[in-house]
Amino acid sequence: MRAWYFTEMPYPDLPPLDTISSMRVNLPSKYFDPKIGADLYNRYLDEHVIADEAGLDLMVNEHHQTATCIDTCAPLSLAILARQTKNAQLCILGNPIANRQDPIRIAEEMAMIDCISRGRVNAGFVRGVPYETFASNANPTQTLDRLWEGVDLCVKAWTHTDGPFNFEGQYTHKRAINLWPRPYQTPHPPVWVTGSSDVGSVKKAASKGYVFATFLQTYDKVRMLFDAYRSAYRDNGQPGGGGLAFMPLLYVADNEADAEAGARELTWYLKAKTEPQFRNPPGYATIAANVVGLRGADVRSRTNDALRQVSLEEQRDLGVVMYGTPDQVAAQIKLEYERVGGFDHLLMMMQAGFLDHKRTVSNIQLFAKEVYPQIKDLPGLKASLPAIAAE
Repeated sequence: MRAWYFTEMPYPDLPPLDTISSMRVNLPSKYFDPKIGADLYNRYLDEHVIADEAGLDLMVNEHHQTATCIDTCAPLSLAILARQTKNAQLCILGNPIANRQDPIRIAEEMAMIDCISRGRVNAGFVRGVPYETFASNANPTQTLDRLWEGVDLCVKAWTHTDGPFNFEGQYTHKRAINLWPRPYQTPHPPVWVTGSSDVGSVKKAASKGYVFATFLQTYDKVRMLFDAYRSAYRDNGQPGGGGLAFMPLLYVADNEADAEAGARELTWYLKAKTEPQFRNPPGYATIAANVVGLRGADVRSRTNDALRQVSLEEQRDLGVVMYGTPDQVAAQIKLEYERVGGFDHLLMMMQAGFLDHKRTVSNIQLFAKEVYPQIKDLPGLKASLPAIAAE
């Protein structure tokens, strides 16, 4: 199992949350102080370097028009880390390809960064979260199809090395595609996909040998998605590649009190406010998903609103938050591993909200030193396939 450090690079220095209606889409930019932002950007990049030095891999993502994530250009962060780090695998999860007009530009960016890092890039693609359709002016009914068309085009651009080719898709029309540079890795960097609970998309990722990742989901939902992936992966006879990734909030400390305090800081992310009209633009979610949401804030409906309402202890029991001493966190990871049928990558949101530099570094270093050795040898996807086949 590989362990990945992650932060959304938040900007928490906001007015009292009860005085603003939303942290996303329409929060006025007057609340962003560039001097504070400059300090935060440099601090966050420094923490990634510290995580690399501690032996962890690194993940970055991007969101737009939100105080929860000021990493608005994740390829830029990835490029900086490609030069500043030495050992870590670098995953961008991801490129919101459905909201960008030119997939080839993404293919070029990933190829260039892969060369700079000498083959450490993992190229992740995302559909984009619902509220971003307003910032991008994207048609929410098209985002899933745009995701897959864009991924297919990037992969073809990376692997077609015999001169220009044309591409006529539903949304993208290109002539004379001839990618320079091409990626350092052959045939291309590992591809990751996330951002959808649609089982059809999960199975498509498996059929293509891509890594599938899911974030902050209850263990029963994760098990359902992972079983769908494993079944399709096996049925398509994938000889290599692929894998499964899961992300909780995670904080480890020398004692239980400090660990709980750190975990409560991380749940700032779960409490981020978004006005209702931005959460579910028409056509983004399936009818079935909307029905589940209308049934109410039952935590088993797995809505983010429901998860915000339960206690920290219940969030831990559901596998969404992990915290405690090193042995306790290792035990929680192993329990999650068993409950969901195994996975290959532990993506850890180890910083959020007002969690300061000192405690973030302590979290990184203590995990790397005392937790990671206890879980590193857990087998991944291939080990879980016989169990699925036997059912």
